[in-house]
Amino acid sequence: MKIKFLGHSAFLVEGSKTLLFDPFLTDNPVAAAKPYDLRPDFILVSHGHSDHFGDALDIAKAADATIISVNELALYAMRRGANAHPMHIGGRQRFAEDLTVKLTTALHGNALIEDGLSQYLGMPCGFLVEMDGLTLYFAGDTALTYDMKAVIGDLNKIDVAMIPIGDNYTMGPEDAVKAVEWLNPRIVIPMHYNTFPLLAQDGGAFAARIETEQPGKKVFPLKPGETLEL
Repeated sequence: MKIKFLGHSAFLVEGSKTLLFDPFLTDNPVAAAKPYDLRPDFILVSHGHSDHFGDALDIAKAADATIISVNELALYAMRRGANAHPMHIGGRQRFAEDLTVKLTTALHGNALIEDGLSQYLGMPCGFLVEMDGLTLYFAGDTALTYDMKAVIGDLNKIDVAMIPIGDNYTMGPEDAVKAVEWLNPRIVIPMHYNTFPLLAQDGGAFAARIETEQPGKKVFPLKPGETLEL
């Protein structure tokens, strides 16, 4: 499996299926891909803010991909002509023999500004993905929540956790350290930082702290365009 960081919170995961997470590429100053270059099978969208929903509709239509998200956002995508599969928090669905997706809680907002008006798109979410024998956790935009221990970490053996560290809109590095402790993944990839000045953080310092305080865990603060191969 290959995990390519596309910048901000966008990832391309290539295995038996190709998954695209939160494809904010157009207008993303650090984006490492163009929307028309991507041909995913599924697009996982954590919430409707423009820096996450991003290019999901255009990519889904061009690639005949299916958007996976919470019910309200998925229905919105379907009304705009995209393929989508509605789910909700706690639900799990098998999409292929070696691919299941479960929606997890995320403490955040979920609306899309359209024609100057706020379009409510349900609850935000994260994703637990099981593919090719590995378990990935994509937290989405979220604060630290005890669900990361009692519901997600204690009940799953997580191989890779992708978690925000940017602060201001999500948890910052301090809370993210505790999230890693609770989730107990083998590998951590920080996200949602250094895209804009407001989200400036030191990914290397975060990695060093985790690897010092929580021996056995590996942290990869990927730069946009870099790939981690598992």
